[in-house]
Amino acid sequence: SMLDGIVAACDEIQRDKGIGDTLIFLPGEREIREAHQALEKRKYRHTEVLPLYARLSAKDQDRVFHPGSQRRIVLATNVAETSLTVPRIHYVVDPGVARVKRYSPRQKLDRLHIEPISQASANQRAGRCGRIAPGTCIRLYSEADFASRAEFTDPEIRRAALAGVILRMLSLGLGDIEQFPFLEPPDSRAVADGWQQLNELGAVDGHRKLTAIGRTMSKLPVDVKLSRMLVAANAHGVLREMLVIASFLGIQDPRERPADARAAADAAHAQFADPKSEFVGILKLWQAYREAHEDLTQSQLRKWADKQFLGFLRLREWWELHRQLKLQCQELGWETGEKPGSESTFPEKLHGSKVSERKIDSDPGFSSFAALHRALITGLPTNLGNRGSGTDRKAGGLYDGPRGRKFQLFPGSNLASKPPPWVLSATLLDTEKVWSLTNAAIEPDWVIAELPHLLARRYNEPHWSRAQGRVLGSEQISLFGLVLAPKKPVHYGGLFPEESRVIFVREALLTGEINTRSPFLQRNLRTLEQAKQEEAKLRRVGLVVDEDWQARWYLDRLPPHVHNAQALDAWVAKLPKEQKGLLEWSRDDLLVVDQTDAALYPAYIALGSARLAVQYRFDPGAADDGMTVAVPLHLLNALDDARLSWLAPGFVADKATALIKSLPKALRRNFVPAPDFGWAFAEAYSQPEADSIEGALARFLKKLSGVDVTALDFDAAGIDAHLLANLRVFDSDGKHVLAESR
Repeated sequence: SMLDGIVAACDEIQRDKGIGDTLIFLPGEREIREAHQALEKRKYRHTEVLPLYARLSAKDQDRVFHPGSQRRIVLATNVAETSLTVPRIHYVVDPGVARVKRYSPRQKLDRLHIEPISQASANQRAGRCGRIAPGTCIRLYSEADFASRAEFTDPEIRRAALAGVILRMLSLGLGDIEQFPFLEPPDSRAVADGWQQLNELGAVDGHRKLTAIGRTMSKLPVDVKLSRMLVAANAHGVLREMLVIASFLGIQDPRERPADARAAADAAHAQFADPKSEFVGILKLWQAYREAHEDLTQSQLRKWADKQFLGFLRLREWWELHRQLKLQCQELGWETGEKPGSESTFPEKLHGSKVSERKIDSDPGFSSFAALHRALITGLPTNLGNRGSGTDRKAGGLYDGPRGRKFQLFPGSNLASKPPPWVLSATLLDTEKVWSLTNAAIEPDWVIAELPHLLARRYNEPHWSRAQGRVLGSEQISLFGLVLAPKKPVHYGGLFPEESRVIFVREALLTGEINTRSPFLQRNLRTLEQAKQEEAKLRRVGLVVDEDWQARWYLDRLPPHVHNAQALDAWVAKLPKEQKGLLEWSRDDLLVVDQTDAALYPAYIALGSARLAVQYRFDPGAADDGMTVAVPLHLLNALDDARLSWLAPGFVADKATALIKSLPKALRRNFVPAPDFGWAFAEAYSQPEADSIEGALARFLKKLSGVDVTALDFDAAGIDAHLLANLRVFDSDGKHVLAESR
């Protein structure tokens, strides 16, 4: 492995009688720590091992540039290749790799992967030794490998995101980036991604022209994400806070975490932490720094920074960038919340934001929590995620992001111990896993409010709501496949009036499930009920118009905008009186056949001097299919079996036919076809006799054929239920049914 090669090279250098120090190039911090441990174990005489990387504290970096009496082995990242010169180097050990930052247009994030370095880089590394006396470079890879490598390192324009370049070119009127004569033309995929990013930020429109937002963004000399946040912060009234955050995101993190004092550094940094948002943590750090800046002298401020494990030079850089950005904003005429040049502290202290499980409460001392994070969302439209059911709990579970991306909270994040359901991240970095750095808990509603131009909306489940008097549906809102709102209730009629009108007619008007002041509807439903009763008497389906006809009738008459109760009432109220009448059905509209003979199906049957109400229903299998007679309890014993056996005149032919079919075979074959004899009997006996129908039918058949038939030959129990009267017995007040039976 690389580590073994490094140890072997150092062993060889130690055997060499030469003097001077060794510089070893490593891809990153982790590899430097591992090499440090491995070389310390070798216990080389009069030798110290020193790391050198960007996040190291200034004091530790200084040691590298002031050599003492001992020989040194310096473990450095690419920073020692071109950026700075380490003195007294006689030996270089080059494993031939570097951790290269490349923007991936496909993944839309920065990747930090270890790659082989180019020939130019390798020669540059070799040139780091032998500046004073002849030096030696040991390469831990073969000459053939060296020869096969690219001659030069990719220029940055081929490795970086291009949105900023395109925005600058648009604002300067340099024409189309695709046609621009670059020395090293960028990859076409990276160009397409740059356009896409500008579109997501709302800086360009669908025709690739600068929007008002884009024009303002181009006047701020920072990364496009940060300039978009500043534009939004100005609109949301949180510009003062955003200036602090944007300038912080534009520098390297000043918080130091030396390997030998991690716990102390974490404890010092914890005072700036916020349980819900690392962005608010940045504001707390600024607050503390400003107060120290005002109260302390320069040398005291350095000591304060050391004690808090903060890099003094980086804090200065932050201060300076903040000052410049603020001046830029003031030139745009924006209110930065301070007088130009003044450095007053925040009027309010930033206390920890109160944590509530369901909703993120605004901070009591910082009322604009939601506004600040909404402004951040505009610049980071795809750096957000919803905590999935991820099984990987070590880093707080996986988050699902837009475009199917998955990531985890960086373990050092102070949200990692209790991951929120929704998170926004300043940076997504792909090392071996995808980590999110600088995180905050957010609400999906904020995303919906800030990014309307990127949302996909799907509507389903339209249904009539009687309570609301309109057609409701549910809306699914998603951002590049990440569902922000699974089922948001919406007024469906406003979106799909045609479809809603049909639902309104079918589910509200046809059923009567509507609270309306318009009288025509109740009248129509009453007329329909009467028509259905006539249909039931005839025991035939299809005599009354069906629901399709009824729906069509309404749809032909209602104007397009009437798809809810309020619109219906308003429209009907304005109609002239004669037109209101045209909205009512007549019986003839609804019945496909002519007037039925009312005498065949009377509404009452006589019982002595009393009259019993009768209802008819055509619903085979139902308990009250056929003819139901309402019997008050006090008349129960007065019922006449013989009279009831006849039913209503409209049933006589059918009942006679059924009784003939129930005869024993020897008798039955004399009366074929049975329906003809049934009809003949009904013609002869249009009014009920005193005798039962069975007695009258037996006499009729005997007289017709001479065959001996008696009432007892019929099997009345075997005929269909609807050919027997259904009796419904009521209590004395006529309201409650006591029993019902054939």
